[in-house]
Amino acid sequence: MTVLITGFEPFADYSINPSYEAVRRLPDQICGATVVKRCLPVVFGKAADSLEREIEKICPDIVICTGLAGGRSAITPESVAVNLMDARIPDNEGQQPRKQKILEDGEKELYASLPISLMLDCLREAGIPAQQSDSAGTFVCNEVFYRLMKMTEGSRILAGFVHIPYITGMGKGKPEMKLEDVIRGLEICVGAAVRSLILKA
Repeated sequence: MTVLITGFEPFADYSINPSYEAVRRLPDQICGATVVKRCLPVVFGKAADSLEREIEKICPDIVICTGLAGGRSAITPESVAVNLMDARIPDNEGQQPRKQKILEDGEKELYASLPISLMLDCLREAGIPAQQSDSAGTFVCNEVFYRLMKMTEGSRILAGFVHIPYITGMGKGKPEMKLEDVIRGLEICVGAAVRSLILKA
């Protein structure tokens, strides 16, 4: 079994992006599954295109994309992606779409196929703050999430998105989490997805 997990490059005024800082430190094997880690650009269109190429090349059984949600205090698996780009700030190439659809003929909402309830139970059992989120925003994270669900629609691939908080030293007064806890939390999310897929087999 193969898991593709992605984080993002730094953006805005940040020198690092904690999503990829955590992803790149994950073990190469989790619950017997091979874990492939990739970094996506914070650029509308290019991030999802890069993800699609990796999916075609790797043929993963599970795809988990991760990103930063500054201000949140927990690891938050996302339940739903919306067909909307409405950027509060420009992406890393200066694009700032406002109130635009991701896909003109796409559904208004697409739902994650990851085992969110199991992920939350496992995270909480490990003492890691965790909540389900019903809004992935309208920036690049949400676009990647939405297009991921279109890419995997009708397939057996488990797919979805997980947001993480600021890591220690980044929050400037907003909630933070230790990097080690974020890494452990993502490892637990991957493990839960792997076990879920094994049970479905």
